[in-house]
Amino acid sequence: MKPGILVISHGSREAEWVRLVDEAVATAAASPRVQGVPVYSSFLEIVEGRLIQDGIDALEEQGVTDLFVLPLFLSSGSTHVDEIGQAFGLPPVAELEGDLGIFRVNAKVHYGMPIDDDPDIAELLLSNIKPLSVQPEEETVMLIAHGSREKVFHERWQHGLNQLAERLRKLGGFAHSATAMLLPDQAADHLRALQEERPNEAVIVVPLFLSKGYFTNTVIPSRLKGLDYRYNGQAMLPHPAIERWLERRMTAWLQDR
Repeated sequence: MKPGILVISHGSREAEWVRLVDEAVATAAASPRVQGVPVYSSFLEIVEGRLIQDGIDALEEQGVTDLFVLPLFLSSGSTHVDEIGQAFGLPPVAELEGDLGIFRVNAKVHYGMPIDDDPDIAELLLSNIKPLSVQPEEETVMLIAHGSREKVFHERWQHGLNQLAERLRKLGGFAHSATAMLLPDQAADHLRALQEERPNEAVIVVPLFLSKGYFTNTVIPSRLKGLDYRYNGQAMLPHPAIERWLERRMTAWLQDR
């Protein structure tokens, strides 16, 4: 039996996005407890030659018989996480059929979980917004994430966001926490409601996105146009917390085999 690890993230047309993901995966793979195990960084779409099937083929060519598939996505509410699972032969979690087909794979597949709520990620988010915070006891942190309109996936997104926002609130000593999704379009309504309910508290908007790009630079500011909030658009990469998360998940699977 030979183990191998396939990390899957979304993919982007921006070379910097891909580079940051690859560097985080490479750092985790080079850790002493993972070193020597074949690890491949693949992408759901866009990055031609580095797609999921390419990763499967590359690892099996190295003799991998036990394959740990690690989705580098932010939430188990992501429909992408479910459709990738379906393509590996897992049952769907809702009545939403993926369009990836079925992957060609001979190895025994072990499907991991995405990030969801995680202590390291809360610390990462706090470090991102530290420059924006003046008096935490008079501030509200509002996490904004991609989200989903689909009922089951929406509920999963909401559950994970609520937990992570509350963890961030406690860690930073903030007065309150809140969440909003871009899908459905909740951000402006939720921010207005916060300001009406707590007019004396400043709101720090915290984007929950893996890397800077269209959503952090354009979508969130446009959705909140004209409203009063603090925001620096800082995404999660590059940061050692992502590398630690990857290493922990890889190591836990290798130890449990």
